[in-house]
Amino acid sequence: MARGRLRIYLGAAPGVGKTYAMLSEAHRRQDRGTDVVAGLVEDHDRPLTAALAEGLETVPRRLLTHRGARFAELDLDALLARRPQVALVDELAHTNVPGSRNAKRWQDVEELLAAGIDVVSTVNIQHLESLGDVVEGITGVRQRETVPDEVVRRADQIELVDMSPQALRRRLAHGNVYAPEKIDAALGNYFRPGNLTALRELALLWTADRVDEYLQRYRAEQGIQGTWQARERIVVGLTGGPEGATLIRRAARIADRGAGGELLAVHIARSDGLSGEGSPHALIEQRALVESLGGSFHTVLGDEPAAGLLAFARGVNATQIVLGSSRRRPWQYVYGPGVGSTVTRDSGDIDVHMVTHEHAAAGRGRIPVRRITDLGRTRTVAGWLIGVAGPPLLALLLTQVHSFGLPTDMLLFLSLTVCAALVGGLLPAVASALIGSSALNYFFTPPLHTFSISEPQNILAVAIFTAVAIAVASVVDLAARRTHQAARSQAEAQTLSALAGTVLRGAPAGEALPGGDSVLTALLDQVRETFQAEAAALLERPDPHGPWQSLAASGVRSPARPEQADVDVPVGDRLALVLRGRVLPAEDRRLLGAFAAQAAVLLDRRRLAGEAAAARREAEGNRIRTALLAAVSHDLRTPLAGIKAAVTSLRSADVEWDEEDEAELLAGIETGADRLDHLINNLLDMSRLQTGTVTPLIQPTDLDEVVPYALGGVPPEEVRLDVPETLPMIHADAGLLERALANLIENAVKYSPDGQRVLVKADALKPAGADGRVELRIVDRGPGVPEEARERIFAPFQRYGDAPRGAGVGLGLAVARGFVEAMGGTVAAEDTPGGGLTMVVTLPAVDLPDHQPMPTDRKAEPV
Repeated sequence: MARGRLRIYLGAAPGVGKTYAMLSEAHRRQDRGTDVVAGLVEDHDRPLTAALAEGLETVPRRLLTHRGARFAELDLDALLARRPQVALVDELAHTNVPGSRNAKRWQDVEELLAAGIDVVSTVNIQHLESLGDVVEGITGVRQRETVPDEVVRRADQIELVDMSPQALRRRLAHGNVYAPEKIDAALGNYFRPGNLTALRELALLWTADRVDEYLQRYRAEQGIQGTWQARERIVVGLTGGPEGATLIRRAARIADRGAGGELLAVHIARSDGLSGEGSPHALIEQRALVESLGGSFHTVLGDEPAAGLLAFARGVNATQIVLGSSRRRPWQYVYGPGVGSTVTRDSGDIDVHMVTHEHAAAGRGRIPVRRITDLGRTRTVAGWLIGVAGPPLLALLLTQVHSFGLPTDMLLFLSLTVCAALVGGLLPAVASALIGSSALNYFFTPPLHTFSISEPQNILAVAIFTAVAIAVASVVDLAARRTHQAARSQAEAQTLSALAGTVLRGAPAGEALPGGDSVLTALLDQVRETFQAEAAALLERPDPHGPWQSLAASGVRSPARPEQADVDVPVGDRLALVLRGRVLPAEDRRLLGAFAAQAAVLLDRRRLAGEAAAARREAEGNRIRTALLAAVSHDLRTPLAGIKAAVTSLRSADVEWDEEDEAELLAGIETGADRLDHLINNLLDMSRLQTGTVTPLIQPTDLDEVVPYALGGVPPEEVRLDVPETLPMIHADAGLLERALANLIENAVKYSPDGQRVLVKADALKPAGADGRVELRIVDRGPGVPEEARERIFAPFQRYGDAPRGAGVGLGLAVARGFVEAMGGTVAAEDTPGGGLTMVVTLPAVDLPDHQPMPTDRKAEPV
């Protein structure tokens, strides 16, 4: 039975119309005579979607009871029994109610496909399993219902259903997605323009990668070797030479000329383990440069660099190759044509850029020559004993027991040669072949006991034996060397992988480096264990001729200077990785160089991060001090001047004040004192936040008890409260929360037009529990704030628009955000539908008792 085909409508965000698109396709297929059945369609009470579902045969849902509630799920058995040509199954990532045959709806779809039924389904980009953390970071909502990426990737067709954020928000505002009472919350929370733009980009990038997979698969199936220039892919070939950085930068400029250009750097490593002409240190630096420019670095095994480079370029559908002019001197071309000439000749429809550089024709050093693998002293001695002493002993044995005939004797001597190759390598095997052929000639080829041969066929036999013995020995030795090299390469790869993991698990950038860096110490521990050294240390000196200082050390009696070490790997003029305990061979030194380079990169990165953090703190401190002086010199002077004028007037002896005037002057003094108190409190709060001395006392708190106290500084008729008593308790410091809310509410009242009340409304976003949150929205109908300025209004000493100078020093919102974040919450500014600004305060909720009713996850999350 042929497997059914799966078509998926991938939504960039909830509400873009993926279910509508699925139903439209179903009607088109039905009009063409296809047997289409709606297995399950979620219309979410949307009239247009429900109307489009009419006219399609629908399989009744299966009703299940769970925890006293009734749920309707896909009736998989009924759909399999009906066996249509095409089945519609909405919401691929849906989690089935316990009691269903499968835990997830995509597993139901797999059964339908296995039964030969074509399926059309839908899923949103935020439900892909690999994007869960990314989506949570963008939207603040963790998707509980996910589908494995591979399930979607295996679909025969994927169609992206997309819509601009502005159009989707208009669709929501018109009531086409959610009920009217949910529109404001949806627009202000999940469906913010930034969220929708980010989700749209995720969907486009994921779909583009999928399209690229289809293209590569089609080219492979059709055997297409030519380049299809659907996207500019620039491959730069690196040897590890000094010209690498120049080539990378030139290739990056070429890739940046067009939108979507991709930079790929490739190094062709010899599969026989030869180091070639490149430097491991240079390759590490060039890898870092490529990645900093947004490219990717690849290492490919190949005995022929030109062929390996072209194979890689064609495999990634590259459009251009960037190479450097050869560093060979003219006489070195006797070894063959250069890589650049070969690649240019065989590139076909791939453009090749030859980049000149200062090292061109300057000489590239030695041409690598094949080396004999080091098998160890014991095996080498044993191999030479077999190769040199074995043939005479075998000849003596055969003369004592009489010869078995020249062909059999040759096979015995050949077996001895193979044994010498297995044990000692190529040279002992060649010696065995030469000595064995001489022994065959002397003892077993007429005339006997002479080195002359009377019969021509025996001459041919001995010659063939010698050639076959040497050839077999070469093959056996090559296999042994390749096995040895593969084992070493695997060990090096595992070591480098562990090294990368150590670096990636680094401590925070602000941790002190000298004398106590745990990450560098762990790295040195790994170096010492890998190379079986007694001690390892990372040394640094402030100038090229100054004394050495130890940044980190591992082991006993670690070297304090490079002269005290058995191995010294310098990293520039000021840094060195040193080992004590044993001298390392050249192969291990190359691997140790990678450790040294990683240590240098880690050190530089963390130092730069520390310096940047210190610079930011200093700059912020300077800015705060400058703004504080400005505030003290101007904003505090205004209420002081009013108080001073009122007191002077009251104390004036030449004016007789009546009770009404005296009360008015006293009220002015009180108002000025209150303003001073408010300004000074905000200044002190900002100072505490800047110095990190705010320590909230977090405990369960009722929001409906805190909010009324925060209204003490505003007229009650200017604020409308909607804070239900049934809200779950929150984790907060009641005092800090009251101060934060007071600042936010006073700010909203200040900018609200006359006659327009500020709305303070609270809701539970999701079921209280481990991820529960309570959201408080402070809504005004003032002029609002442009999107690009919404973060700036939370900076200290910021006023927006034409706020009067006497209205405060601009610390209220900064203090409010600082206090809320200290309690584990967030404060953000959003548009008020219809005009104005909404401040959204989100705080973690306390776990609800198990018996308290709550909405289900499915109702709480957008669909």
